Amino acid sequence: MKLLFLTNIPSPYMVNFFNELGKLCKLTVLFEKHSSSERDNSWTEFNFNNFEGIIMKGISTGVDSSFCPQVINYIKKNTYDYIIVTNPATPTGIIAIEYMRLRKIPYILESEGSFAKDGKGIKEKFKKHIMSGAQLYLSTTPKADEYFLTYGATKEKIVKYPFTSLYDKDLMIKIPSQTEKEELRQRLRLKGEKIAIAVGRFIPLKYYDVLISAWRQMNKDYQLYLIGDGQEQQNYEKLIEKYNLLNVELIDFKSKEELFNYYKAADIFIHPTSTDVWGLVINEAMACGLPIVTTEMCIAGLELVNDYENGFIVPVGNEKQLVDKVNLILNNDKLRYTMAKKSLEKIKWYTFENMARRHIEILKRT
Repeated sequence: MKLLFLTNIPSPYMVNFFNELGKLCKLTVLFEKHSSSERDNSWTEFNFNNFEGIIMKGISTGVDSSFCPQVINYIKKNTYDYIIVTNPATPTGIIAIEYMRLRKIPYILESEGSFAKDGKGIKEKFKKHIMSGAQLYLSTTPKADEYFLTYGATKEKIVKYPFTSLYDKDLMIKIPSQTEKEELRQRLRLKGEKIAIAVGRFIPLKYYDVLISAWRQMNKDYQLYLIGDGQEQQNYEKLIEKYNLLNVELIDFKSKEELFNYYKAADIFIHPTSTDVWGLVINEAMACGLPIVTTEMCIAGLELVNDYENGFIVPVGNEKQLVDKVNLILNNDKLRYTMAKKSLEKIKWYTFENMARRHIEILKRT
């Protein structure tokens, strides 16, 4: 099977997926840009081991998009069994789709997740025009289904696949014992009777300022660690100082291997985001057996977290509900253990290996 993927940048998790997929088919991936201007250098350290990765030349149009007319040259070859487009909203994605529509070349649209608008207005109508002609739509969640349906898909053309940043080997077999957690905490120099962590870029959309503010209402022995970096770091430091929060600490960005030790040492994972088209940190925290508290604007949360089962979904910016739900978990050892166990069960399907196998399975049925 010969497969062509069109996407924007070689993000680490997508390169890992493509390397797995490339084991199962002859895969070519066209990237619009080498990297995103919003990401650190770790996003430029990639290896195309099992697929042909081509970074096209073009005119930059955004932090992670470019106008690359040469995409048409690859489609013209007409040597692929399937073409999958993940970037239909970028100039490159648009010209690729318009060319394929004109030439009656079948293509598939794939989304990791998105929130639909009302479908009205000139921009929305153009979006519907671009997205309505796909042969198939690969979706991650009912919210992504809703997005596709808003812009012209039909239910029978939508199929689901697991979206992830995990390998099979990343999944924990069992929840760490309290002794194991204590040993990790000592090694990482973490303090606190109970430990909560949040992981991500320090940018306004993540609403970590809301989480810091909410922590004023928490038990002084409950420690919060925010792991990451970004433009809001100084503002967060000022907030922590302003509220005199001795139980809140910022930790620099960590590699995936280091980060997993922090997950395993913690009692709960909190993701207070104002919008996330997925939120892969949810997958990672669940793989380490953590209960999750996140918002109704995190698609990974909506797909993977159920209230009272393995965590809670709370309204964006609602400090009271955030505090209430975090306390409910941290103050109840039995509930926390049950939720942690459920997180491990629910995340088993979400690995690169299964993601790749599912794609091949879908294509063979098409």
